[in-house]
Amino acid sequence: MYESYRSFASVYDEFMDGTDYAETADRIQDLITRFGLSKPTQKRTGASEARDVLLAAEKNLVVDLACGTGKLTEILADRGYDVMGIDLSEEMLQIALERRDRMRHRTLYLCQDMREFELYGTAGTFISTGDSVNYLLTDRDMETFFKRVNTFLFPRGIFIFDFKTLYLYKEVIGDRTIAEDRDDCSFIWDNWFDEETNINEYDLSLFIKEDREDPDDNRFRKYQEIHRQRGYTLEEMKAFAERAGLEWITEADSETMGPVTEKSERILCVVREKDKKLPPGVIGK
Repeated sequence: MYESYRSFASVYDEFMDGTDYAETADRIQDLITRFGLSKPTQKRTGASEARDVLLAAEKNLVVDLACGTGKLTEILADRGYDVMGIDLSEEMLQIALERRDRMRHRTLYLCQDMREFELYGTAGTFISTGDSVNYLLTDRDMETFFKRVNTFLFPRGIFIFDFKTLYLYKEVIGDRTIAEDRDDCSFIWDNWFDEETNINEYDLSLFIKEDREDPDDNRFRKYQEIHRQRGYTLEEMKAFAERAGLEWITEADSETMGPVTEKSERILCVVREKDKKLPPGVIGK
């Protein structure tokens, strides 16, 4: 995953400018309100004792796994949530840090593998959007990841994530070439789908202007990256979560927010920690 977001990091936000991060934040906030524990600052009740303060901090923490350049992370911070971002790409995190500083937030960012992340305590909410879990290519990776999330979830905490479906890779984008041309950067994205492994390989060729601040500079440098993602079915994803000890709560088609169909291309899911005991005095859903 790390090698896949080096050169791409510098132009990632530009090519993703069609993504409505505010709408994604709206959905996450709604799901947290409906199923979760975490609350933004202005909606919290007071905590008097040190123990209560610590428990409230963990319960209200939102951790963004594979946070990338931090766009969604900082929107949630702007809405009053205590947030933390974790990503494996130093280049993506550098952009996230710059965004945080511009917005005058205090978000903590950690450079860690989402399969092996470490926290000092638990968190009431984990999120992972933008199909990040599709970068986990093996059953073992997926099981390790879900178990890790379960380990660090606050009792009755929730994990909100999305993923691209096997249908999307197999029937929609597999073996297609996608290209886009901008004034100071362009890309060619070749896809190869392996039906035996359900892994889609992207060969990404980037052409980035040498000096993007100089309108008269017409020099471009070529970069190449390889990305690999695996397509999953909803049934497979449910099995991974349940084997990790998580309770499956709900799912929806990410495009329509309606029921999942056999032609759903991306699915939004919510799972919950179910076995840990809540500390005395803490109310859970």
